[in-house]
Amino acid sequence: MDRQALFSGTETPLGHLAIDLDALADYLRPRIEGFGGPLAATKFKGGQSNPTYLLSSGARRWVLRRRPPGKLIESAHAIDREYRVMGAVRGAGIPVPATYLYCEDDNVIGSQFYIVEYVHGRLFWDANLPDIAPAERSALYLAMASELARVHSLDFAAAGLAGFGGSGAYAGRNLARWSKIYDQSRLEDIPDMNWLMVALQALLPAKEPITLIHGDYGLYNIIFWPDQPEVAAILDWEMATLGNPWIDLAHHLRAWWEPLDANGSATSLAAYDLDRLGIPSMDRYVALYAARCGLDVPTDLGFYLAFAQFRYAAMVQAVLKRAASGTAANRTMLHTQEKVYRIARLARQSLS
Repeated sequence: MDRQALFSGTETPLGHLAIDLDALADYLRPRIEGFGGPLAATKFKGGQSNPTYLLSSGARRWVLRRRPPGKLIESAHAIDREYRVMGAVRGAGIPVPATYLYCEDDNVIGSQFYIVEYVHGRLFWDANLPDIAPAERSALYLAMASELARVHSLDFAAAGLAGFGGSGAYAGRNLARWSKIYDQSRLEDIPDMNWLMVALQALLPAKEPITLIHGDYGLYNIIFWPDQPEVAAILDWEMATLGNPWIDLAHHLRAWWEPLDANGSATSLAAYDLDRLGIPSMDRYVALYAARCGLDVPTDLGFYLAFAQFRYAAMVQAVLKRAASGTAANRTMLHTQEKVYRIARLARQSLS
């Protein structure tokens, strides 16, 4: 399956994801400088969480991102936090789209939304970067590692984000949050997930470094410049918070550890000769990141991998739950219940 073709570009939003363009235009006209009309909107094909749209009026373009309409899991789809953190990190030099407005009124288009800059560039849906030369692949992965290191090295207090995280140890809070989301999203019982919730709780670190973390950093959430292997914008800050950078990194390493789907469509590097492609091994990539952060790689990296794998399994389960309830943001569903089983087994192996 060609993921690049499947997820690139936009499509007409249908059903519960359609937007009342007249109502939206009336709302935007006095709030965005230079906005006129008429307004057109198409929905980006990629993404499984918050529906995202390309707006156009004449030669101007913007991006609208909204909470999905309908009944949602408590604490999920935190686009208000996403909007806040993008404004803060942009002021600190992290590449993100410019922010224009946030609308809390559900009555305008049926759910809260925000408007940001449209950034033109390249977004890759295949981790192996087909049709890219090996030297540029290496440069793209190096740029990706470097930008994550910049995020984790940011003085978050100076950026106005001192209170952006909860109180107490991050790993424990995050484990409790995703355990709750998983419990709310269950479609069937998965023994390995039950085991992981207990085992990870027993292994929580006594002390943790705390930095700004992205929450879902990866190629699929990065726009690279069209003509150079540098990051133009980091997207999808929905799960950003103050937390443990090693958990953030372990989730980002999904490209190396994610099991291949039955149809081979996962964003996994598992089946590829990385040396031939010019892509660093997972160990090499971790070393590149750590060198740019000035950190030593923890001896218990296996715990962090298992933690991230459990959390990702819970994320997939939440997507499956939304699909079952009819509130999914994307009509193209690649996740399966079997995938949750496989990731849970992998997480259990990471702890052994």
